[in-house]
Amino acid sequence: MAIVNITDSIALGDGLPLLVVAGPCAIESRQLCIDVAGRMKETCGELELPYVFKASFDKANRTSISSFRGVGLEAGLRVLGQVKEQVGVPVLTDIHIPDQAPVVAEVVDVLQIPAFLCRQTDLLVAAARTGAAVSIKKGQFMAPEDMKCAAEKVTLMGNKRVMLCERGTCFGYRDLVVDMRSIVRMKTIGHPVIFDATHSTQRPGALGFRSGGERQMIPPLAQAAVAVGVDGVFLEVHPDPDTALSDAASMLHINAAPALLGQLKAISTLPGIR
Repeated sequence: MAIVNITDSIALGDGLPLLVVAGPCAIESRQLCIDVAGRMKETCGELELPYVFKASFDKANRTSISSFRGVGLEAGLRVLGQVKEQVGVPVLTDIHIPDQAPVVAEVVDVLQIPAFLCRQTDLLVAAARTGAAVSIKKGQFMAPEDMKCAAEKVTLMGNKRVMLCERGTCFGYRDLVVDMRSIVRMKTIGHPVIFDATHSTQRPGALGFRSGGERQMIPPLAQAAVAVGVDGVFLEVHPDPDTALSDAASMLHINAAPALLGQLKAISTLPGIR
């Protein structure tokens, strides 16, 4: 399996420490991002786990048109740049249209392709051409093996810095189910695989005008994913999830992160796991 270098000092892949990607769902304020990034950097440092901060400047696929989407591209990149400079951690954020790719890549270290957009060729090609690392979330409608084609839209542009992300499969109405075989199958494609432990607990549209979620399922799903050999975990964390402006029901309280990450590290270091 290829090793993906995110920065000179942070990489992920077989045999490397479990990568942690964590932050609030959306950029609500500069201070929230600085505080969360600082706390997660400290936690991951104590556990000797590599850390990447994440937050979205725009949540372009909210359930309702009246839902909070974020602070926008210009303000969002300003905040993400400040997180990098002041906290000293790499950052990840979503892009939604090809024109955003080169602008965002000037600031962030990892461009994330949202699950609903994982087949959008122009978006993947634009992300690839920036040279930044690219994380492609598997669509809820995609078989894991089909992510090979999504990855090739990046690698055939000459960018080998690709990681894939599992976030559950639609099952019936307003429910997601994670098939842990998906992680095993995606790893055979040859790229590191991350598990999105928070979006996988969503119940899309379950609250009528916004998505619900089962926050209590985050730890067991994350533990299972690490046990089958995932290379990194993606967690949306917040100091007060119930008041968060996006994905409140499926975010982990930041106070719960140290214990969970300690458990995940312990699992990841068991013989034969990774």
